[in-house]
Amino acid sequence: PVVSARGALTQIGLPYAQDPAISRHLAYFLSKQASAADELSVANQSNFIKPTAILFNGGVLKSNKIKDRIVALLNQWLVAEGAPSVKELEGIDLDHAVAKGASYYGYVRQGKGVRIRGGIASTFYVGVESAMPAIPGMPPQFEALCVAPFGMEEGSQLSVPGQEFGLIVGEPVHFRFLGSTTRREDQPGDRLDYWEPDELEEFSEIRVTLPVGDKKQGEIVPVKLVTKVSELGTMCLEAIPRGSQEGWRVEFDIRD
Repeated sequence: PVVSARGALTQIGLPYAQDPAISRHLAYFLSKQASAADELSVANQSNFIKPTAILFNGGVLKSNKIKDRIVALLNQWLVAEGAPSVKELEGIDLDHAVAKGASYYGYVRQGKGVRIRGGIASTFYVGVESAMPAIPGMPPQFEALCVAPFGMEEGSQLSVPGQEFGLIVGEPVHFRFLGSTTRREDQPGDRLDYWEPDELEEFSEIRVTLPVGDKKQGEIVPVKLVTKVSELGTMCLEAIPRGSQEGWRVEFDIRD
């Protein structure tokens, strides 16, 4: 998709895409997911992931012209790759499908019905500064530590295995979070010191001053990390010091 520099100020509202061409967004999504497809065992075997079925949703897709154009475009790409045409699944109600799904979710939250559980759609990492000597004119190097694997179930938590890390309290610090929709094999505790530019996406950093408690200002506290993912799409990274069950936490929305 075509992306241009945005103005510093914008009106509050839905974050509409700058490029109105749906075809380019669709092509970008399919090509980005190619390396994440389970069936692709040979590198560069395909330029994009090949969908086998499509389910339309949303009132705008009541227009047969729009639906037919999307299906024709997908099939054009698939045929060029020697793949079978996509199958169009039949929905019930384009206008109310999302509202009905939300209502049913509230129903199963009361212990009724059948809940289809879903995991997070990305692998998430937190930046950890490397224990390397400073280089004049260069920012400190950092590694990406996997703290939430692809498919981690919402409403669950895990302890990040591996070594302890040092957490600075009482001073302004920043947390760097990254995500990947393609590196689905990474597990909690895995550390990356190199990745391709399109493999990981860095989010806006979180700046915070963590409360001192019974520690000293600027003290580096040895901690273990615990990750929690809520059913509302919030990820909480909690740093637990030695000999304690309570620690410091940072939260951010993983659905933005």
